[in-house]
Amino acid sequence: MENGNALNRYARLAGMAWLVVILTGITAEFFLRMPLIVAGDAAATASNILGAEGAFRLSIVADIIMLLFDVTAAVALYLLFRPVNQLLALLATAFRLVMGAVLAANLTALTSLLSVLHGTDSAAPSIVQQLLDAHASGYAIGLVFFGLHCFILGALILKSRYLPRLLGIMLMIASLGYLIDSFAHLLLPQGSALLAMMAQTLIALALLAEVSLSLWLLVKGVRA
Repeated sequence: MENGNALNRYARLAGMAWLVVILTGITAEFFLRMPLIVAGDAAATASNILGAEGAFRLSIVADIIMLLFDVTAAVALYLLFRPVNQLLALLATAFRLVMGAVLAANLTALTSLLSVLHGTDSAAPSIVQQLLDAHASGYAIGLVFFGLHCFILGALILKSRYLPRLLGIMLMIASLGYLIDSFAHLLLPQGSALLAMMAQTLIALALLAEVSLSLWLLVKGVRA
């Protein structure tokens, strides 16, 4: 059985790493990449990316940093919750590592996009759109595994009593947001207003749950 000091070291490492994951992920997607993408206009998107190529490349680097810290968080969380239930802790870790592998491979869509833009193919804008769509689909697939990770982690929090039960409940509910959003993207490519609203609400809760959990782990640690 791990002693309290060791558990709190794992908790603070997990909290720090997860907080970096949140900050770099938001920066990459919402501050660097999303402003360059014009929905339904591949030519304008291609022009924006070429006009701010440094920001687009920086978004890829931010994603890589996010994934490095995500692996760190996954291992620290495994060590933290291993005394509670080793099998569930291992399963949660495996789902999170698979998510990281999927997202890492998915970044090749963005690097390929840059290669297309620097080529001479007159069909570049349409290819750019296809690569952006492929990246979005890859992200949706990766978040299925992350949603399952969050659900199991929430269950471990409830079982452990290391942390406030509310954090575990929030994380389990929030995991549904990732699963609904991902499967809606994959099964309903035309979209559904009701599902989109439901998924956005749950993903907002997911972000709140993740930030709350990471800050609690970093600042307060666990009740060992």
